[in-house]
Amino acid sequence: MGINFKGYGENVVTFNADSALTEAGVPVKMSADSTVGKCSANDKFCGICVNVRGGYAAVQLAGYVVVPVASKLTVGYQKVAVNAAGKIAANENGREVLVISSSATEAGIIL
Repeated sequence: MGINFKGYGENVVTFNADSALTEAGVPVKMSADSTVGKCSANDKFCGICVNVRGGYAAVQLAGYVVVPVASKLTVGYQKVAVNAAGKIAANENGREVLVISSSATEAGIIL
């Protein structure tokens, strides 16, 4: 029997998507009133974009999510932010999340 955290505490909100946000699976930040955009290096992210369509973005703000990482994260509570490549990386000035699992390319976290 395996374990699965998908669905735990998910909270998804629809925002306007700025013109630079064209793909799902990326960390996003607030870029204007009611609008999200892709993060830049060292940004604290508000959530992970799970869908973009018709000028709108569905953003997961809470719960379990799998994110792209720059390198393997240590499990437990970690402060993270976005690096220059748009991936999540350890950053002492970042947002605190609970890292459930991690590999060299992705991590399961609770926002």
